[in-house]
Amino acid sequence: MSSPEMRLDKFLKVSRIIKRRTVAKEACNGGRVKVNGREAKPGKYIGLEDEIEVTFGNRILKVVVQDISSHVPAKKAPQLYDVLEERYVDSE
Repeated sequence: MSSPEMRLDKFLKVSRIIKRRTVAKEACNGGRVKVNGREAKPGKYIGLEDEIEVTFGNRILKVVVQDISSHVPAKKAPQLYDVLEERYVDSE
């Protein structure tokens, strides 16, 4: 049986890492999202154990995918991933 997969932009929205799918697409197209260390487009399919890094201004959030589900209540969204790192960088 194959492991579940989902488009990156949809996962970012469903997991509530980014609130809207259009914003997730813009972040991906703007080079602010990496999957397993490489810049990723919104249509990239991700699976379990993939590492996602998102840059929000001067904040960087790195997570690992633990579960994939199309519909998740807001309270359970954080269960879809584990935070590996969250850091702030100085803007120059």
